[in-house]
Amino acid sequence: MATSTTAEPVALQYRFFAAQVVAVRTVGTSLVRVTLGGPDLAHFAGGGRDQSVSVFLPHPGQGEPVLPDEAEEDWFTAYRTMDPDVRAVMRSYTIREQRPGASEVDIDFVRHGGTGPATRWAGRTRPGDRVVLLGPAVHDNRSVCFRPPDDTDHVLLVADETALPAVGGILAWLPAGIRVRAFVEVPDPGDIQDLPTDAHAEVRWIVRGGTPAGSSLLADAVRAARLPAGTPYAWIAGESAMVRAVRRHLVTDRGLDRRRVTFSGYWRRGLSEEDVRSEALASAAA
Repeated sequence: MATSTTAEPVALQYRFFAAQVVAVRTVGTSLVRVTLGGPDLAHFAGGGRDQSVSVFLPHPGQGEPVLPDEAEEDWFTAYRTMDPDVRAVMRSYTIREQRPGASEVDIDFVRHGGTGPATRWAGRTRPGDRVVLLGPAVHDNRSVCFRPPDDTDHVLLVADETALPAVGGILAWLPAGIRVRAFVEVPDPGDIQDLPTDAHAEVRWIVRGGTPAGSSLLADAVRAARLPAGTPYAWIAGESAMVRAVRRHLVTDRGLDRRRVTFSGYWRRGLSEEDVRSEALASAAA
């Protein structure tokens, strides 16, 4: 099942893709699925599974996202120096599904009551609206993190609603017969959805209701679970504190080899994506 990481230089693994909204539909109480299409996406080389992209959205009143010239050697530095009220809104998302023959991709947006610019955009967008994706130019790219070793005999998935699209992509990719235990937290019973797969998958849905997002519900559920013996591979994604707690439990309490645990904090309670990126940049500079 494992795939080797491409030797292509990182800068050549990604490019900008112009796209437009083709369709918008609700897929649950808390999720809006936006289908993006256009000729440029014929070259979008998604790797499936938890393939992530950067999505650039226009501000209200703008006809398209405002970005630096993509030919600039360091476009991101140029982007950061632009007026935040003018430059495109940048957010990270997982591709829920790709249809290469139609040059389309689906991205699911979580509705947070209109509290963030991406949520507000998803609530008002209509077919024809223009966006830009920064995504893969090669199938085997570093933005695919789900990479089970070849000797894996069962998979553990732990995710909140922000990582639900990735869970769907992973389950669609997994081969027939492999055992999967998935723990997925969602805000509302209406967010429970069918996740087609050829794998032998058992999905436990945890509906948090009035419990705040980023609580210990998922970690507690994993701690209480009887997990199968064998040679597992674990993938954990969602709120950062939850991800750390589940990883610590699996490695420290269950003795799982840390090299067989992939983990990713998709968001952090109390911080915007700009805050998280700024912290990461400051840490790298230090």
